[in-house]
Amino acid sequence: MKARSDLRVPSIALHRGASKPLHRQIVEQIAVAIAAGNLDADARLPSSRSLARILRVSRNTVVAAYDDLSANGLIRVMRGAGVRVNGSGPLAGMPVAGLHGLVEAAHFPARVLELEDSDANPIYVRY
Repeated sequence: MKARSDLRVPSIALHRGASKPLHRQIVEQIAVAIAAGNLDADARLPSSRSLARILRVSRNTVVAAYDDLSANGLIRVMRGAGVRVNGSGPLAGMPVAGLHGLVEAAHFPARVLELEDSDANPIYVRY
């Protein structure tokens, strides 16, 4: 089997006892590597199965991390072609942790409807 020279495995250190979920730790560390230039544009990342094996986590954890990174425009996941770093996406320079603050600062969603279920538990609908 021919080794692929464009494959880049980012350095990721997971803290399993931390309060932050493992997929968020993966997202933040890959985002920092991209922002710091340690992962070049169009670099190929390991498949979700491979990265899960390397990190000794569930594949679902890596899939969730890749989904978040893709939603933030940092990577693109192409079936059959692998996972690639965008590097020049609209959010490439923004730390992932700052996205939540950006949405809150934009007051999105603008309205919150407060309801109660039959047990008087609050239900909030944001729209």
